[in-house]
Amino acid sequence: MNFTLTEEQLLLQDSVGRFVADHCDVQRHRRLAKTEKGYDPSAWQQFADLGWLGVPFAEDQGGIGGSAADVMVFCQALGRGLVREPYLSTVITCGALLRRGGNARQQASHIPAIIDGSSQWAFAFAEHNSGYQLAAVDCAAAAAPGGYRLNGGKIAVLNGHCADYLVVTARTAGGRGDQHGLTLFIVDTTLPGVTLEPFTAVDGSRAANLQLDDVSVGTDCVLGAVGEAYALVVTAIDEAIIAIGAEALGAMQVLLDTTVAYTRTREQFGQPIGKFQALQHRMAEMYLKVEETRSLLYHAVIRMDEGGAEAARACAALKVKLAEAGTFVSQQAVQLHGGIGMTDELVVGHHFKRLLLLSKLYGDEDYYLQRYQALSAH
Repeated sequence: MNFTLTEEQLLLQDSVGRFVADHCDVQRHRRLAKTEKGYDPSAWQQFADLGWLGVPFAEDQGGIGGSAADVMVFCQALGRGLVREPYLSTVITCGALLRRGGNARQQASHIPAIIDGSSQWAFAFAEHNSGYQLAAVDCAAAAAPGGYRLNGGKIAVLNGHCADYLVVTARTAGGRGDQHGLTLFIVDTTLPGVTLEPFTAVDGSRAANLQLDDVSVGTDCVLGAVGEAYALVVTAIDEAIIAIGAEALGAMQVLLDTTVAYTRTREQFGQPIGKFQALQHRMAEMYLKVEETRSLLYHAVIRMDEGGAEAARACAALKVKLAEAGTFVSQQAVQLHGGIGMTDELVVGHHFKRLLLLSKLYGDEDYYLQRYQALSAH
């Protein structure tokens, strides 16, 4: 597969790479984990000033009109640096929902604020006992004069703790599990009846559980067509999988490089442990898993930029592979480092936990294997 970065993508890769190298070490990662927001607002503003928050948005919206390949380049660098800034939630996932489902007024109102760094967003879709089924929604949107009233709860809303706006899935028709009848709503988190309970996710990032109690929203808050949100959500999540795959690849590459370097210096029985053939075999397997992920990521990026029906299947395959490979690479990295592998002072354990979250986000390995099989059957 011939995949070559353009000159512009190489420049983007270089600029983000320099930021990560200069600012994003494990000490920063640990320090931000103890803050209320969980990320650095000044760094987020720097992202905006450099134009990075506009990567996936069209030029006439103030963005740079980036492709899936541009997103891949950027997010891979974020993965290498354990960057805590909520790019995935605000720019990628909610940005995709706004780009694909928003009307002209909604896009003009919200996208510039995302690009200039003044607005944080979160996608609220998961509910208790919903598993990974996007249509398993009980949160209800009842018609009311001038709009709707929202009632229900959502769990594990990444970046929900500090979001200015939420994109919420709610049911306007049908029953739990029905794909038809789902509607997306833009919800201002300052509205009466919106309650967010923050918590810390497995990787130390911030999230929140959401409760909506008789929250009144206007018809202008409906994102996309009423009752037809399912297809929009699935397509936006496929875009997010490109970013997730790129971030995971960046993290896996760091784990491989760090492990190889460690085994060259850690001595046992009078020689570096990296000279033992059994450990060389393990690291060779780690390398293969990284390259398999890279190949499937490139394939998904090409299919996404082509815009055909094959993109969904390619994204499902990528999600399966990144979950399987991420688990293997992170576990081997910990084991080959020995007892220090999970210490808070070492980068290995932090990448391990981030890869664990990414492998489960929007669907685990089993879920996406079933999705891949279903898409292949058509």
